Amino acid sequence: MNQYKLGILSAGNIAGVMAETVSRMDGELVPYAIAARDKDRAEAMAHKNGFLKSYGSYEELVMDPDVDLIYIASPHSHHYEHAKLCLTHGKHVLCEKAFTANTAQAREIIELAKAKNLFLGEAVWTRFMPFVKLFRDLIRQGTIGEVQAVLCGFGQELSHVDRMTNPALAGGALLDLGIYPLTFATLVLGTEIESITGSAVLSGRGVDEQNSFTVNYKGGKMASLSSCMSGWMPNEGIICGEKGHLVLHDFWMCQRITVRVRGENPRVIDCPFEISGYEYEVRAALNAISEGRLYCEEMPWEETIRLMEVMDGLRASWGVRYPFE
Repeated sequence: MNQYKLGILSAGNIAGVMAETVSRMDGELVPYAIAARDKDRAEAMAHKNGFLKSYGSYEELVMDPDVDLIYIASPHSHHYEHAKLCLTHGKHVLCEKAFTANTAQAREIIELAKAKNLFLGEAVWTRFMPFVKLFRDLIRQGTIGEVQAVLCGFGQELSHVDRMTNPALAGGALLDLGIYPLTFATLVLGTEIESITGSAVLSGRGVDEQNSFTVNYKGGKMASLSSCMSGWMPNEGIICGEKGHLVLHDFWMCQRITVRVRGENPRVIDCPFEISGYEYEVRAALNAISEGRLYCEEMPWEETIRLMEVMDGLRASWGVRYPFE
């Protein structure tokens, strides 16, 4: 595999986790450059994690001819703008979730990636982690019998964070947190949805503060999902079968699964990360690029579009619309 040079766009908390992760990936790629609107922040993060360069603007980053792949870690309200900037300048892109603010934006940047023949991946790290194969193996082996339902909620107290509460920044619980329960349900039950119903409590600024929705699948399966930015939830994913259930602790970044089968003592299976969990999505992106693929098989473009359409539909039913839409 060629050794690609990574640039990170933004120097926030998530960018810091990615920077530390790639600095520990033993030469799988080159930690090359970090860019932020604040040059001092970019320089400090680059120095801390062994990156070779730092920039005080995103434009400088995309114009560096040595940058191969850019990880976009800015707020999702700006993913559309920043992905277009990177792709237009010939850079492969790994973009944080939520991919964009709406489906129209997602479709446009995917078409641009196609036209430029560049990799464009959504970094929903959950989809790339080892626990996915583990729980699927448990299901395939009949450990809990045939799966009937999924229960999953994600809630954290984030009401003090502007990007969560500000409509102009595509705020609300759904895009930032709700994407994870949706992803989890998809990983378990697939994509053959018959109907989705739900409700939300809106904040004074008109974004969803908390929400709950039910996804009905063909064959009688059901997922009960929720997200909340005003309080802490158990943050577990539960897969319910005929003989028992699996509990995935911290389901979006699961490293521990409890198996509960009727008539048996519970058992715990550990599935720890190698580094932080981000390494798996990075490796998937590098593999795709080296093989000439424009997206990761773990998160194909059609799945990104499908989930954006689901979230667009939920927001429309709740009356949540962003000022730029």
